[in-house]
Amino acid sequence: MARQLCRRSRRTDSRPAGGPDAKKMSNIALAVHGGAWDIPNELLEICRRAVERALDRGWKTLQNGGSALDACEQAIIDLENEPVFDAGIGSHPNRDGKVQMDAILMDGATLKSGAVVAVERILNPIRLSRLILENGEHMLFAGYGAEQFAVEHGMAMCDPKALITEAEAQRWRSLSGKVVNLGTVGAVALDKSGNLASGTSTGGTLFKYPGRVGDSALVGCGCYADNESAAVSTTGHGESIMKVVLAKTVNDFVAAGVPAQGAADRAIAILTRRTSGRAGLIVVDRQGRVGFAFSTSHLAYAYRTSTSSGKF
Repeated sequence: MARQLCRRSRRTDSRPAGGPDAKKMSNIALAVHGGAWDIPNELLEICRRAVERALDRGWKTLQNGGSALDACEQAIIDLENEPVFDAGIGSHPNRDGKVQMDAILMDGATLKSGAVVAVERILNPIRLSRLILENGEHMLFAGYGAEQFAVEHGMAMCDPKALITEAEAQRWRSLSGKVVNLGTVGAVALDKSGNLASGTSTGGTLFKYPGRVGDSALVGCGCYADNESAAVSTTGHGESIMKVVLAKTVNDFVAAGVPAQGAADRAIAILTRRTSGRAGLIVVDRQGRVGFAFSTSHLAYAYRTSTSSGKF
């Protein structure tokens, strides 16, 4: 039943990734996404190129011995800088015309995370998430406090207007009842040391109530990573994702012995059965197996492992 609900890639390449040196590498894996949404035809190729670029950036980090955290952070920075997605530059304005962003980065080795919600002056919220992960006594900071933490640790603030593209400004001005939501972004990775990590970043729902916080930056909802099982990043209708604690649900299936793809399918089936929302997710387990599932028309994703690669 779950497989009928979830649309899959028809462009998977099972050939070894990385050329003749692939077999010499440790078992590493990386998957990225640019949201589960109804991508217009004119944006399909733009989204494909964007997730491929982010994948390449993160993959090079893994190849060069970087950690899973490094790979996720670098891939998500690339996605936040791509205006077609709802994260960083190009985030959806809220009801008051302001951008308020959420992000999280989680370490599967320690189960610690760094997360921010409702930040308005951070160009790349995932960078601040990493800063909190490594330097913060706490795991989740909001609004003014998150930005104060950033300043105290040497991170520059940006002009909030720099985050709003003309396309988003026009969409906000012309909104007439129908809320259009584009792509939350995320990444999951396994590094050569066997460590898992995941991250998610979003501008949230278009025309949302000021201060609204969705699933993306919440441990177990928008993101989860545990070296004993899997790393997961989700995207979609935040309130529905929170109801079923979607990322942790996927992780628990993997922990119980379900392969990554089966865990993804089962989790989306639960969300579809128990809520009215739609969503998507990517997952990599501790063996480097990748899974993805979604109940929207598209999930903008790309992945690569030591032995395979694929994209939407």
